[in-house]
Parts: sequence; C-alpha cells; structure tokens
Amino acid sequence: MENNNHVLVVLQLTGGNDFINTIVPYSNPHYYDARKKIVVPEDQVLQIDDNIGFHQNMAPIKELYDQGSVAIIQGIGYPNSSRSHFRALDIWHTCEPETVGTEGWLGKAITALDPKKENVLTGVNFGRGLPRALSSPGVPVTSVGDLDNYGLMTPIQNKNERTEALKIFKSMYAPAIGNGPVMDYLSQTGQNLLVGADMLKVAPINYKSEIEYGNTQIAKSLRDVARVHLANLGTQIFFVSQGGYDTHSTQTPVQPVLIEDLSKAINDFFQDLRNQNASKNVAMLVFTEFGRRMQDNGSGTDHGSGGGAFIIGDSIKGGLYSEYPRLEPENWENGEDLEHTIDFRGVYGTLLEQWMNIEPSEIVGGQFEQIGVF
Repeated sequence: MENNNHVLVVLQLTGGNDFINTIVPYSNPHYYDARKKIVVPEDQVLQIDDNIGFHQNMAPIKELYDQGSVAIIQGIGYPNSSRSHFRALDIWHTCEPETVGTEGWLGKAITALDPKKENVLTGVNFGRGLPRALSSPGVPVTSVGDLDNYGLMTPIQNKNERTEALKIFKSMYAPAIGNGPVMDYLSQTGQNLLVGADMLKVAPINYKSEIEYGNTQIAKSLRDVARVHLANLGTQIFFVSQGGYDTHSTQTPVQPVLIEDLSKAINDFFQDLRNQNASKNVAMLVFTEFGRRMQDNGSGTDHGSGGGAFIIGDSIKGGLYSEYPRLEPENWENGEDLEHTIDFRGVYGTLLEQWMNIEPSEIVGGQFEQIGVF
C-alpha cells in the first residue's frame, strides 16, 4: 500500500483510567448502586444522549465532540483481560495476549511506512525511555524527553561521552529486548536517537503559535508534537503518555484533575494545528491499559477489564462506536468487571488500514472487526 503521509498520535493514559467516571452512564440506576462513594452526580455530567455523558471536566473534549471530531470507543478490551499493569500494557503494545511479544505494533507500522529506514524521525516518542509499542529490531525511533533541550543525549557533543552514554542506553533496554542480537540493535537504536534528536533542533526554532498551552506535562508533550509536526520533518507516528490513573485511593480528587488537564491539552493541540492549516492529516488515539471495576472500594477503584478509548481528529466521523458495557450485575465479567464489547486490535486495525494505509493483519495478529470512523 502507498504511503498517504497521514499522521497518527497515540496517547496513553497510564495506570488504567476509570471509563465509567469518564463517560458516565448517568441515567442507569446500576451505576449508582455499584458506586457508593466514587460516583459522578448527574448535575456534573455533560450529556451526550439520554443515557451517557462526559464528566464535566472534559468540557474541552466535549467541544470537539460537538464539532464531530471525537469518536468514543465504548467497551474496548480483549478476552481474559489481564489486571497487571505490566502485562496489560505489554498486550496493548504488542497485540500478543497469549504470549510475551517482542515487537511493538507501532514499530511494525513504522517498518511499513519507511521500509528502507530513510528517516529516523518516522516515529517519535515524547517521554522517558522507549515504549514497547515502538520497539522493533532495526526500526529507527527517536525518543525525546524535552524538545527544548534537544531530546535524549543531544547535549553530549564529545565523542567519548556519547559512546559512554550509548553503553548506558544498552544496559537500560537489554531486559526489554532480550539477548543475542541485542547489542547490535541497541547500538543502532542509540545512534538513531542521537541523529534524530539532532534533527529535531529545528522544530522549536521555527515554531510560532497563538495558543498558550498549559503548564502540565501532557500539555508540554502535545505542544512538542505540534512543533515537530509543523516542522515537516516527516514524522508519521507520535507516542505520548499521561500518568497517574491508577486510582485505588483518592480517586475523587485525582481523576477529575487528570482528565481536565488531558482535555485542555488535546483541545489546545488541535486548535493549534487548525490555526496553521495542519490538522486534516492528523488523527489521535487515546487509550488506557484497562478499565476499573464496577464497584468502588470506598476511596477509589481497582483494576478491571473493559474500558474506553477515543479517536480524535478533523477527518474522522465522530460519535459513539461499539456498545456501552452492560451494567446489570449478572453481566459483569468475573462478577465485578465491565465486559468488553470490541477488541482493541480491531481499533488498531481501523487506524492502520483506514487511516495509515497499512495492511493490519500481520501487525495485530489476525482479522478483527473494524469500525467506520474514517
């Protein structure tokens, strides 16, 4: 398939966001029966229809939704969902629920987009380390901690210091990649990081915007995505994350702040691109590794299964997709979880095939039902 130069931004909500208190089933009595303490009152819900609505702190995303630019993927998950953060993230990153995967789905996508490895900036991660989703032997990916400081290891100009830094880089990633060709892979990956980060220096210099992003980490990360996108460096896959969603306790004060920061940052990001006529070829996936259990624990919620995701962009068909999980106790998975109503690999397949023009079956591990969001 021919490269269509579309861009995919993948935003991970690390920790397991509580979908029920994000897209709230405000008219369902089973919600209020299950959530005695950790509940969103109806007067704090921005209604989508007669059954569900956004948490009021998601007003900036509700604004995008009303413009037709947000698709809500209800009940996303997979069979026999893992409740371990590490295992669940590994499954979402590799599309391997039965075995431990070694290649990330986005790493494979980068190979399809740039098979000759001509651009080390085809894939860019903003954050520490390299997410498993982007890992694939021989695939160049640039990981940037702070774009204003030129990213990972870029201040190191002395050759000996760079060599030592790459040794440290190898030791960091050896457990994730394995043995055998790991040393060659990591050496090349480290060199790619240095080259890519050096190339990224131009992005902050040329960037101009009327948008005042917030001072949160997710706002800074999305601003960096905008700066690189607007620099026309050929990046087609971005990965960013926002942590803090593991709300076993103090969920009521914590989650609303997180989703408010998230919503403001996403709205600012798309407004920034719109202002510069650069939004039409960008789609964003917002996902989390699992949802939370139906019943609260008095102060928060524990790891569950079925959750929710969002696809956002000016070229999508906004609205509700899949079915909201059934809330009657007899339909709870494992007697306490939301059921999943759509496999996440079908959503990945949708993004790969319909948006990025990449054949998805080998990447996601089979054929899964897609959605008509494009």
